[in-house]
Amino acid sequence: MHRQKKQILTLIPYRLVKIKMKIIKIGEKIRQLFPNLTLGIIECSIVNTPSSETLWEEINTLKESIKATYTIETANKRPAIAATRQAYRIFGKDPNRYRPSAEALCRRILRDLELYKVNTAVDLINLISIQTGYSIGGFDADKITGQEIALGIGRENEPFEAIGHGQLNIAGLPVYRDETGGIGTPTSDNERTKLNLSTTRLLMIINAYSGKKGLDESLDFSEMLLKKYVDAKDIIKKTEQILT
Repeated sequence: MHRQKKQILTLIPYRLVKIKMKIIKIGEKIRQLFPNLTLGIIECSIVNTPSSETLWEEINTLKESIKATYTIETANKRPAIAATRQAYRIFGKDPNRYRPSAEALCRRILRDLELYKVNTAVDLINLISIQTGYSIGGFDADKITGQEIALGIGRENEPFEAIGHGQLNIAGLPVYRDETGGIGTPTSDNERTKLNLSTTRLLMIINAYSGKKGLDESLDFSEMLLKKYVDAKDIIKKTEQILT
């Protein structure tokens, strides 16, 4: 008679992994020129999708609100947009040629141009940007090399492949850099670290050149949308403020 061997279950110990948030260092020149600059930062795990019908209903409602409230001439007077434009001027960059992303999105709406549908994570960041006027960087955290990100000023002939636009002249633009190079500016983020359907860890940076006022509310709004539309978990949220 064949005797069946007992099946032995081996229990593998579960190892808790502490998630470390990226460290963002603000360069000395930016600290001197923009003492009010405050960064709103969220890092979290996400489940990205191609699109969300409910999210686009929110975006379309917001579009109508923008059209009812602003014109092409007044959109850049919104405090967050105006402060970012002023930062560009101080750096020697023409904000009418290199527009902050929040302003560019609002202008598309006011010119009756369709907003691009990219993926749910990108689309909701665009919604937040339109709603608040902040230019926001959205990055795949796993594609960022190293643990530290430095905010500095773009250099002449510094390579930067902007998402969907090829090489961007970032000389004079505020730029976030990892160990490999530039990953984002208030005008455009870099192809190398962009969000796509394989992204599972998101880093979002809100650039508040207008200061801390209203930023906490924008972070709470962002967290709500991230939970609602990309099932955000393991959320780390904070602000970085220049103290003088």
